[in-house]
Amino acid sequence: MRRPELLSPAGDMEKLKFAIHYGADAVYLAGVEFGMRSASANFTDEALADAIVYAHARGVRVYVTVNTMPRTAELPRMQAYLTFLEKAGADAVILSDLGVLSLVQRYAPGLEVHISTQASIVNAQSARMWHSLGAKRIVLARELTLDEIAEIRAKTPDTLELEAFVHGSMCVSYSGRCLLSNYMTGRDANHGNCAQPCRWSYHLMEEKRPGEYYPVEEDARGTYIFNSKDMCMIRHIPELVRAGIDSFKIEGRVKTAYYAAIVTNAYRQAIDLYSSDPESFSLPDDIALEVDKVSHREYYTGFYFGGGAQGQYYPDSAYIRDWDVCAVVDSCDGEGNACLTQKNRFFLGERLELVEPGRAPCVFTVGEMKNELGETIDSAPHPHMKVMLRLPHAADPMAILRKDKRQDMQR
Repeated sequence: MRRPELLSPAGDMEKLKFAIHYGADAVYLAGVEFGMRSASANFTDEALADAIVYAHARGVRVYVTVNTMPRTAELPRMQAYLTFLEKAGADAVILSDLGVLSLVQRYAPGLEVHISTQASIVNAQSARMWHSLGAKRIVLARELTLDEIAEIRAKTPDTLELEAFVHGSMCVSYSGRCLLSNYMTGRDANHGNCAQPCRWSYHLMEEKRPGEYYPVEEDARGTYIFNSKDMCMIRHIPELVRAGIDSFKIEGRVKTAYYAAIVTNAYRQAIDLYSSDPESFSLPDDIALEVDKVSHREYYTGFYFGGGAQGQYYPDSAYIRDWDVCAVVDSCDGEGNACLTQKNRFFLGERLELVEPGRAPCVFTVGEMKNELGETIDSAPHPHMKVMLRLPHAADPMAILRKDKRQDMQR
């Protein structure tokens, strides 16, 4: 059995550090051009080089997305960028365009090539063809079932790695190939500028009755006919491994560092538990429920079990946000006396959870707090203020304090 790689999103340097600290084997990110998530902060050339050094020092691989559909005028800049990535030490580039593949082979032959989900690979013949052209890995289309993936695995060389998304937002368009944003807003989704019109509310208007709007469903607000639930496969690690997936990919470069940390930590623990004893594996609820404590839409299992149509969610496109990050540990002594950076306000007497890599969350009640001047305070309301607080035990930097926001409703 091959132990699957855990691949986490890194939309900026903070997210990269949290993903790595909480257990990622590899991270994927983008420069300021050519990546499919322009809404992320992303990385300048200098920051990207620093990120690669930081990740490699911790044994983590770095994959850089160059998976937009470039126009001819962009190609000279692409050539220079690929040369830079090879010199900076990137482990692989993720691409979907044949022309870009040829540029990699000419200007950066030392880079591994991973074929993006944008290429919509859904059969073994396509996978083998990409492999024959030099691809080390393919990122499978999200529309595949586990049985179809297993068949692709059986009919492709062992030297070709299979990567698949296991968690995060889903796109209503086939493997992200969408023109809706271009048509409605002029923002090119295939250049990373998607306005997400699939999350908007729509009404139906009959041709001969202009101005008369009808809800597509019974809700008077209209219907979110393109909206999808989020994928979550944390309770199905054995099935993913048995299908032959080499890399488990978490979606979310636009999401927060907290999201990167918590989701990575949950899947890290799940994978490690399974790898240690596949025969008797049973995922504890405290690990599985961690993914409920980040901002997310209602979950489902995508197309893996053939139920893709069940993913459409019509009432709204809102996120479930029941938990807030309160603070991040900057330093802590052996007695648990910690210096924290505040992220969201919290109060004396509130119940918080202390979250660390590889451990179950520790629940405690906030006791005496002090500000940076050593003054006793009963709340931490100011963004990024320093707070001195006694934790239930010693904690490493980058440990997270969070709370169930529903406490606020009871105040």
